[in-house]
Amino acid sequence: MIRISGPSSAAALRRLAGPLPDVRKASVRQLRDARGNWLDEALVLWFAGPRSATGEDCAEIHCHGGRAVVRAIERALEQDCGLRRAEAGEFTRRAFLNRRMDLLEAEALGDMLAAETELQRAVLASAARGAASGEVSRWREAILSASAAVEQELDFSDDDEEGVAPPSVWRNAIGDVVGEIGAWLAVPSADRLRDGLRIVLAGPPNSGKSSLFNALLSEAAAIVSPIAGTTRDAIERPVAIEGVPFVLVDTAGLRSEGAEEIEAIGIARAEAELARADLVLWLGPEGDGPAGAIEVGSMIDLPDAARKAPPALQVSALSGEGLAALMAALAEYGRERLPRPGQVAISRRQRELLGQAQVALQAAGQEPDPLLAGEALRQARHAMDAMLGTVATEDMLDTLFGRFCIGK
Repeated sequence: MIRISGPSSAAALRRLAGPLPDVRKASVRQLRDARGNWLDEALVLWFAGPRSATGEDCAEIHCHGGRAVVRAIERALEQDCGLRRAEAGEFTRRAFLNRRMDLLEAEALGDMLAAETELQRAVLASAARGAASGEVSRWREAILSASAAVEQELDFSDDDEEGVAPPSVWRNAIGDVVGEIGAWLAVPSADRLRDGLRIVLAGPPNSGKSSLFNALLSEAAAIVSPIAGTTRDAIERPVAIEGVPFVLVDTAGLRSEGAEEIEAIGIARAEAELARADLVLWLGPEGDGPAGAIEVGSMIDLPDAARKAPPALQVSALSGEGLAALMAALAEYGRERLPRPGQVAISRRQRELLGQAQVALQAAGQEPDPLLAGEALRQARHAMDAMLGTVATEDMLDTLFGRFCIGK
């Protein structure tokens, strides 16, 4: 599908396909370039702005997928119609600039397009549909109402308080918003959901790390050998386990003696990976792993394999015994530490803005001086505007005149 957006969309579609079809109705057309050369038989659709994906006039050409066909149509659009290729993310950017979506929806859509697991898709779906934007807009409205109430306190004298809401009303409303923001901030970050939890396999040389790494990935990503020190560097691969995103990291065997120079560098990198890990699967001697690691007894298919005491997990990368239990444990670990469907997962940028808004609102709620309280509310409103990507200057005044009887 080739999408065209902008004021020249109608002219371009007419040149290739003849008269415009009815709005939002698919039509079969013969596509020809400016010299009359036949290009393809395709479905074409016409969307008149602003009721389109970008808010502008848009056209879609659903053609056959051969590379030569697609390229011929693109060449005709560029050379005969004077169009240019869209830049990365430009359609979404135009939709944002034309207010077809706000910044929260645009960011969620970008994450949705990059989603590779069911959990990522399910969590991001509500934000992409605008649920998160609706909540932030509601908070913003509450802040605007509070700002209007504070302005009313400043404008009216103590002798003329008729129709002026008591400060406790807006302070209670702001307190509710602070609590709701706190609930959002308590949800794990969307960045962790996007990147996946880092699971590091660690232990001494020949403890079965690389074999287990390959078994969990169902591919030979790491070289397996009985020779100590085969793995010289950290190897990482993304993987989805029961729809939960992870990054598995295989590391060099940890030992304090006998490592030559290159292996020693790998050991140092392994120790750095342990510091970055969300979870460590420890395949070494029981009790020697880092705090919080999951004990894994590996190579249990061997007659002399050491079995670890429960609740350690026993696995064999060769026979597959215990792999299902390990993967189920990892999936449960991930579900407990990543956002769940129905929760709002916010990015680092959004988290910083919400944190600023929460601090400002808490200050406003406790500030006895209405002038200072109004300034704190303004800072909170600015953070909300930054989240939504809007710039508002007259909104507070509009709210003030629209909801309170200032002119009586």
